[in-house]
Amino acid sequence: MVETTGGGPGDGAAEVLDRPLPDGVRRRVVQIVSDGFGSLTVGELPAQLRQYARFAPNRRAKFAGNAMAAALETDPLFRQRIGEKLRESQPELTGALDSGSPPPAADPLDVAAAAYVLRPPGWVKLVAAAGEEAQRADAERADEENRAELERLRAELDRARDHTRAETERLRAELDSARKETESLHRKLRAALSDVKRGEAALRKVQGEVEAVRADAHAQVSAAESETRRLKARLGETEAALEAARRAAREGRSVEDMRVRLLLDTLLDATQGLRRELALPPVSVRPAETVDAVEPGRMTPKDIAARALSENDPQVLDQLLALPQAHLVVDGYNVTKTGYPQMPLEKQRLRLLGQLSQLAAQSGAEVTCVFDGAELAAPVLLAPPRGVRVLFSKPGVTADELIRQLVRAEPPGRPVIVASTDREVADGVARAGARPVASAMLLKRLSRA
Repeated sequence: MVETTGGGPGDGAAEVLDRPLPDGVRRRVVQIVSDGFGSLTVGELPAQLRQYARFAPNRRAKFAGNAMAAALETDPLFRQRIGEKLRESQPELTGALDSGSPPPAADPLDVAAAAYVLRPPGWVKLVAAAGEEAQRADAERADEENRAELERLRAELDRARDHTRAETERLRAELDSARKETESLHRKLRAALSDVKRGEAALRKVQGEVEAVRADAHAQVSAAESETRRLKARLGETEAALEAARRAAREGRSVEDMRVRLLLDTLLDATQGLRRELALPPVSVRPAETVDAVEPGRMTPKDIAARALSENDPQVLDQLLALPQAHLVVDGYNVTKTGYPQMPLEKQRLRLLGQLSQLAAQSGAEVTCVFDGAELAAPVLLAPPRGVRVLFSKPGVTADELIRQLVRAEPPGRPVIVASTDREVADGVARAGARPVASAMLLKRLSRA
């Protein structure tokens, strides 16, 4: 049955196949597309087929068959290009299809596949006829195979009957032989039973002798156990005496230690009592502090910015890290994705931690690197480098929140520097008293190292 949509009469592109494409025709169509696929450029291929451009023809037909068939049906331009390649490779068949008279000697499946690709007028009838022809051929082939199988089964049945008759004769002969052997075994069994009875009588005699020897041995074992208990009792008495001697020696030493400790506690209590009676205040002033002079102002992380340096100058970071007890907190992924985002996350972490280890060794500052671990399926296996503390945030906690917790954990007045380009992180740590610096500044300083 042929349906037409749009187009005028005789327009093959307007015909629609109202049934699934027969398997044989579909395999030939996929092979035609696979053969023409390799001569097309990547730009000429539909987007869903470009990933198979470098596949060999056989692998392409195997793994991309469904995708190629779907693209041929839905993409007229792709079908036209495949049709042009088919005309180049099979000019006689395609010319005959264009003239409306397919060659009678050609394989119906090849004719139907070529008609499906080229879409000449009446192509649906050719595809349907090829499907029916393939079904008839399959039916005839199945009939021939069934007849051949029936003949084979009949021959096998005749062989089985002959084999059964021969096997029956053999089993009868073996049965006669087994009967004769059974009679011989019965005679041997009666003789063996007589031997067993004689052996049982001899065994009972030996068992009596063994019981006598066992009673004698039991008496000797009882005597030996009594002697062993006596010796164990004497050994216990000796061990108790030895332990008593050791305890006496230990108590003697502990008494001397107790006397010395008691004397020391007495002296300490007397000293503290004298200090309370005299009401001596603790020493809070040093002699050098009584000299009148002007002390220099202490530098804080906020004062560093007021010096004549650019906001992105790495020397600002050097001056911050030179402050006493400075602590550098690094927003790990924020820095790596600013400096080398094209690398895998594992290599980003290793590169940054290696550079931070060098910076910690050069500056002597405490360095903590924080990575976002909220979406990790399992803990990251990582050996932190020397001088760098590596932390991953727990599930449900972001790296930004962990950084703010680290800043809040520091005592007021300690220089804390946070390297991050995240504006929210920078504002949060600044309110907590830390000094934020841009990730670009830290990257410049690390590249210089």
